[in-house]
Amino acid sequence: SFDWNDGLFDVTWSENNEHVLITSSGDGSLQIWDTAKTKGPLQVYKEHTQEAYSVDWSQTRGEQLVVSGSWDQTAKLWDPAVGKSLCTFKGHEGVIYSTIWSPHIPGCFASASGDQTLRVWDVKAPRVKLVIPAHQAEILSCDWCKYDENLLVTGAVDCSLKGWDLRNIRQPVFILLGHTYAIRRVKFSPFHATLLASCSYDFTVRFWDFSKPNPLLETVEHHTEFTCGLDLSLHNRGQV
Repeated sequence: SFDWNDGLFDVTWSENNEHVLITSSGDGSLQIWDTAKTKGPLQVYKEHTQEAYSVDWSQTRGEQLVVSGSWDQTAKLWDPAVGKSLCTFKGHEGVIYSTIWSPHIPGCFASASGDQTLRVWDVKAPRVKLVIPAHQAEILSCDWCKYDENLLVTGAVDCSLKGWDLRNIRQPVFILLGHTYAIRRVKFSPFHATLLASCSYDFTVRFWDFSKPNPLLETVEHHTEFTCGLDLSLHNRGQV
């Protein structure tokens, strides 16, 4: 167990060291921790000027990059071996709630924002690659399909999940309705191309298969408070 003197909003495991993880905090900083050394953080990066709400470690082999998203409306790129950010991405006109690396394309990440847009970025060009006006509401979460490099999903305050094909962003590929309050987190399955899970301020976790005529597979009502986060195991097919 590690302590920090401000709220922690997100956490990501290192992809190259099983003991290392990074958290993002309400004071705008990122902390690198080593579970083998339980003293304090190995390193603290303090550059964001407001809450650092999101942090993610790159999934593709051959690069060790971390992206963070903040309520200061910027995303920042980090190499954990370097003491300061490599690059700052500006363009969002609202707070950034989610920054997620593509599992397919090196150096490509997506961000979801309170400005009602989903954006796709390339680290080699600090300007935004693609802007998708995905919802008419704040977007709190996004994720990449693990089986289709062009498919992303967004979850928003309007209670809907929408799928987006980056080759044609005029219309969503699917819309999933059922949650009754804002969707806080959405994740694609690592094992099934059309399966995803979402959780919401309506206290529920829901499982969906967007390829089916009735896509809502299951609603889990075990929680008695806001459900803020979830993830799917990479090792055990049935575990969330």
